[in-house]
Amino acid sequence: MQEIILNNKKNGMLFMLLFIALYVFAAVALVFSISGELFFLTAICVIWLVIGWIPLCGLKVLKPQEALVLTLFGKYVGTLKEPGFYFVNPFCTAVNPAAKTKLSQSGDVGGENSGNALMAAAIKGAGAAAAAEATGKKVSLKIMTLSNSRQKINDCLGNPIEIGIAVTWRVVDTAKAVFDVDNYKEYLSLQCDSALRNIVRLYPYDVAPNVDTTGDGVADEGSLRGSSEVVAERIRNEIQQKVAGAGLEIIEARITYLAYAPEIAAVMLQRQQASAIIDARKMIVDGAVGMVEMALNRLSEKQLVELDEERKAAMVSNLLVVLCGSHDAQPIVNSGSLY
Repeated sequence: MQEIILNNKKNGMLFMLLFIALYVFAAVALVFSISGELFFLTAICVIWLVIGWIPLCGLKVLKPQEALVLTLFGKYVGTLKEPGFYFVNPFCTAVNPAAKTKLSQSGDVGGENSGNALMAAAIKGAGAAAAAEATGKKVSLKIMTLSNSRQKINDCLGNPIEIGIAVTWRVVDTAKAVFDVDNYKEYLSLQCDSALRNIVRLYPYDVAPNVDTTGDGVADEGSLRGSSEVVAERIRNEIQQKVAGAGLEIIEARITYLAYAPEIAAVMLQRQQASAIIDARKMIVDGAVGMVEMALNRLSEKQLVELDEERKAAMVSNLLVVLCGSHDAQPIVNSGSLY
């Protein structure tokens, strides 16, 4: 469906004044025609007073970043996009299947709370009802944010995780959004869920060995926790490919929540703690070995004491115990000999 922009309809004020003037003229003419027994003129005035409200249904008011998709007897005639006061065919109908759809997002357009005082004053009866319906059928062109509920997904290692994303989007082609999909808001939400699952299953939660996240056949250090920017960009591109046919533009996708699923969270926490303890101990041992080596070299250089291999082994053992111990050392003075 190709979008057609109607730019030559900004004459709503002129037609509104014309119709009001015709109403006033018809009322005055009716009085004079009855008194003058001009039955033909009386009939014309009565007919206009009865059906003269129909053209008022063609008056449309658009605010900035709003659009109105119009059809005439089922045929798409065009879209009003620029703000202004328009007059269109009064039999045109505004279409927006997603008008009443409310998702967990900002910027949903609600027709029941929006209106225009000028239109309400000028249009009466069925005309006011038609204007209210048209207002509720407007398509918002504003940038909106969709925050889908958290999902439980298995990462590439099979670990269940919970993840949530926020997607910033907007409508760029109203004809595709209205006619090419049944409900573009629900369509976007479902495609966000699908794209999120497709991308998350390619990454481990944390850096893991021998895992290829880019698809080039080479193991890398990509992870959901450490490569959030890359993952978010891939999710955005995946969603954009799926919703391009619906006339939507995905501006940005961001990870808003990321954690292990509750059933394995405690085990994974212990694993992380164990890994941290091992790394800390390794650093302590490396430092202790360096300090022992430095102590032996300094003693040998200054020739403060002559140590045989057995005394060196005992000294190394004592220093390593003191430096690598998790508690403060309690020294014991040996007043005797090693032999």
